[in-house]
Amino acid sequence: MPSFDIISEVDLVEVRNAVDNSARELETRFDFRGVDASIKLEKEAVKITTESDFQLSQLVSILRSNLAKRYVDAQSMEQQATTRTGKSFSCVVEFKQGVDQAIAKKVVKLIKEAKLKVQASIQGDKVRVTGKKRDDLQATMAAIREAELGQPLQFDNFRD
Repeated sequence: MPSFDIISEVDLVEVRNAVDNSARELETRFDFRGVDASIKLEKEAVKITTESDFQLSQLVSILRSNLAKRYVDAQSMEQQATTRTGKSFSCVVEFKQGVDQAIAKKVVKLIKEAKLKVQASIQGDKVRVTGKKRDDLQATMAAIREAELGQPLQFDNFRD
């Protein structure tokens, strides 16, 4: 019986490349000259530190543009609240890995509402979709691509 998995993963190598490019751009930008600002990758999160709130938003937009150049979807970014310590502002940007339970339920509901002859089941941080025909699975993939779920989804492990 044909099946595939719906997953949500971020390529951390590409994230590291985007952070390195952002750090390089930070060093060369005129508006950041003489400013104590940094952008660092710590495991699966990026820590951004600057002297003002405006510069923090500028660095986040630099990171977003470099992620887009590396084909990392910006929807996977989750920016935490800005913290102020002394004269510096900092924030942590985390990347969503795996399909959240709420989004998995939305995906299953979307598949059921499409009235295709497939079954969807939540298995941890992924959703497994099985059906009798490959065409039904491809129609399911198209329906999920069209839906705005707030998290980038990929299709993996297509079995025939």
